[in-house]
Amino acid sequence: MSKMVLGCIADDFTGATDLANNLVRAGMRVVQTIGVPSAPLAADVDAVVVALKSRTIAPADAIAQSLDAMKWLQAQGAQQIYFKYCSTFDSTAAGNIGPVTEALMDALGSDFTIATPAFPDNKRTVFKGYLFVGDVLLNESGMQNHPLTPMTDPNLVRVLQAQTKREVGLIDHTVVARGADAVRERIAELRNDGVGVAVVDAVSNDDLLRLGPALAAMPLVTAGSGVAIGLPANFGIEPSSQASALPPAKGLQAVVSGSCSIATNRQVMNFIQTGRPAMAIDPLRIASGVDVTAEVLAWAAPLLADGPVLVYSTAETSAVKSVQGRLGVEEAGAMVERTIAAIARGLVALGVRQLVVAGGETSGACVQALGVTQMQIGPQIDPGVPWCHALAAAADGAGVHLTLKSGNFGADDFFTKAFKVLA
Repeated sequence: MSKMVLGCIADDFTGATDLANNLVRAGMRVVQTIGVPSAPLAADVDAVVVALKSRTIAPADAIAQSLDAMKWLQAQGAQQIYFKYCSTFDSTAAGNIGPVTEALMDALGSDFTIATPAFPDNKRTVFKGYLFVGDVLLNESGMQNHPLTPMTDPNLVRVLQAQTKREVGLIDHTVVARGADAVRERIAELRNDGVGVAVVDAVSNDDLLRLGPALAAMPLVTAGSGVAIGLPANFGIEPSSQASALPPAKGLQAVVSGSCSIATNRQVMNFIQTGRPAMAIDPLRIASGVDVTAEVLAWAAPLLADGPVLVYSTAETSAVKSVQGRLGVEEAGAMVERTIAAIARGLVALGVRQLVVAGGETSGACVQALGVTQMQIGPQIDPGVPWCHALAAAADGAGVHLTLKSGNFGADDFFTKAFKVLA
């Protein structure tokens, strides 16, 4: 029987593992499911993260999927619901952060919740309601050029207010610095003033740990993954190395990358500079009808025995926009995702059992192509990115170690470091 206490809903697959990673580091035993399960939870865990692919779909569809996930989590005994979005607050003008938050609040009968994408370990901080990436504001970080969810306003109160009917307020750093009691007092003030959602400042892990106890009785928490470090203690759970234990790693190694983020561009170049084999995918050749998947697998097959290979569609912003201009934004992205997912499935068929996937949308496509429905969360590689273990239909039901990396996460040497961590 499950002993789950925390039920989490993530709006993309890498974001789900990012959240699960922080919960594991804080001592929780965590399983991540791919979509909403069709059966009761069998694992004995403290938290479940339901990974959806809802960040950029129509708001009505995102709401429906999120509510389905919430109902399943409640049926498994979840005492608190956590809606997780990206640490760069990725969203379109229509949502989906605001609409999903409001729908969950309505379903839970909650009149107040918080919102903060702060994740200091990955240099995402919130100050006076403004989101910083490293030392620059969100709209100067490269996220203003994101192909699907360009972020041009760093003021989270404004961004969220445009997506919600409820009034959005702020719990600033001076309140958070005074601790949980001060946060509770500020929440009471905001509720009395008719505020339904409050953006919360956090510039350090200490801020998140001070915030945690103030959220213990809140039916719904919405945040990036950073807030997760302060929640397990509310359930009497302490850090333990056993929470991240995975089966031993076996098999061949590969990396597939569909992210076009600045961080992933650097990681691709770093891998290439090590001298390991790498092959770029040309979206225009895919569009012209060339069987790029077959080409890549024929290239990779004789190389895998000597170590990891990299297959990537990563490109600079100007190149991405050029392809989008010819094919359309949605079709260009979906076409590349389908191709990389087919390549990932083919690599696993060739014996790859240690697979790094870079990019949120790419990760979603790949785990679905591999026939993965549930993943056990293991040790951290870099902040926000753990190794996971899953049984994959594409491997005839055998175990595969996976890491699903958000495009913006990870050090420059992430692709090579990942396999060293697993070893």
